[in-house]
Amino acid sequence: MKQLRIRVLAGVFVVAGVLSWAGARLWNSIGTLPSVPLAAPIVLTLIAVVLLSTALSLRARLKAQRERRPGAKGVDPLMAARAVVFGQASALVAALVAGMYGGTGVLLLELLDIPARRDQAFYAGFSVLAGIAVIAAALFLERVCKLPEDEDQNHQGAEPAA
Repeated sequence: MKQLRIRVLAGVFVVAGVLSWAGARLWNSIGTLPSVPLAAPIVLTLIAVVLLSTALSLRARLKAQRERRPGAKGVDPLMAARAVVFGQASALVAALVAGMYGGTGVLLLELLDIPARRDQAFYAGFSVLAGIAVIAAALFLERVCKLPEDEDQNHQGAEPAA
């Protein structure tokens, strides 16, 4: 399984932000701008909490298993793989959604004198922060579930000591 790359997530965020900003600008010029829902930052925060709690739980179980504590509950490799896939998918979607709300939020910064648009700008800003939290929690989960590398893999190209 490939690791998430920060560059890919940043690229998704930037492209979604630019497209969202351009679309919101166009939409605002021909009519009314769609609203930013209050539920967006709430849902993203809940996803970040689920990812973080999963990572902390798996980390504690893996530590107990490594230390061979009596009664330690092992971690099913398939469950760990599913958790990582959930984290990676969540991070990609969060980068897309955060970029989308970030682009809309940049446009809304021009309209802060209107109270309803000011509230939507806050919701968009909180959505971006919650999206970043999802990405951070997903990267942490991926790091927790990463298998230790073999010593042989680290020294494949090295010559044996004489």
